[in-house]
Amino acid sequence: MKFCKKYQEYMQGQEKKLPGLGIKNLKKILKKCRSDLRCHNGIDGVLGNQTCPDHCTVCDGTFFPSLLKEMSEVVGSFNKHAQRLLEQHLASGFNKCFMWFRGKRRKNQHVTLIQEGKELVTYALINAIAIRKILKKYDKVHYSKQGQAFKTQAQSMRIEILQSPWLSELMAFHINLRESKIKSRNAPAFFEACNLTFNDDGKPSLTCELFDSVKVDIDLTCSICLDTVFDPYSLTCGHIFCYMCACSSASVSIVDKLKSAEPKGKCPLCREAGVYEGAVPLEELRILLRRSEYWEERRQAERLERMRLIKQHWDNQTKAMMGI
Repeated sequence: MKFCKKYQEYMQGQEKKLPGLGIKNLKKILKKCRSDLRCHNGIDGVLGNQTCPDHCTVCDGTFFPSLLKEMSEVVGSFNKHAQRLLEQHLASGFNKCFMWFRGKRRKNQHVTLIQEGKELVTYALINAIAIRKILKKYDKVHYSKQGQAFKTQAQSMRIEILQSPWLSELMAFHINLRESKIKSRNAPAFFEACNLTFNDDGKPSLTCELFDSVKVDIDLTCSICLDTVFDPYSLTCGHIFCYMCACSSASVSIVDKLKSAEPKGKCPLCREAGVYEGAVPLEELRILLRRSEYWEERRQAERLERMRLIKQHWDNQTKAMMGI
């Protein structure tokens, strides 16, 4: 079965109707562009080495704007649903009671959460494949690399779905549920596609593979301290750091937090600007890594360092108030 048909069947079979890519329509646009280019060059067969003009009215005016809009809708919907699901799972105290009264917590809540989480991960990966294939088709039609350039642009605009911090959170969520061995008579099989793996050096990463053509591999080594991330935060560019390392790179204290960073603050890894304000704490990932042997030792060291930094912060505040 061709991927286009498979994708359409998947999108139509969803219980929750989430937005998708209009692959059929995008292919029609590419077909029209190729047809117009053939007519323009008087070629009645294979295009040979002819390429699409730098300012193609069909591509620049229709294809890329359409794809950009659809990608934004897909990522926005995925983030919204994933965030809501994880909030339900992590809710406690008053929030837990409030959600129960609103009917968000059903009898077989774990069954529902597992199924919804699985559907969201599948939704993210199948759309990642669809985007990759349509951009590959674009480059094939135009004998160009503009499709790959557009993908880079999409990443800088934060509408690349594999960059979403909620994807890594969902992957950790599935592993946590599986390892906690929650049992129910009506529970479906646990989602086995997501795993925490370790390389030869003992460095961990999150992996997920649902389709042969796409494998998500998220490195869990902080590129600042070069250790496994502790109290992990994801910047809006998608890179994951320890909370204290992120604060250090943003030149803010752990008391003031990342939201107080300079609006144009850059990611220490990719150098993308404005990545701190929307940083996301990865709670499910923190719960997952807390089970590892290194966590307790690192926690003791972090506690001492945090106490030192907090004392230093308030000492500096006191001196500033007193004009010292």
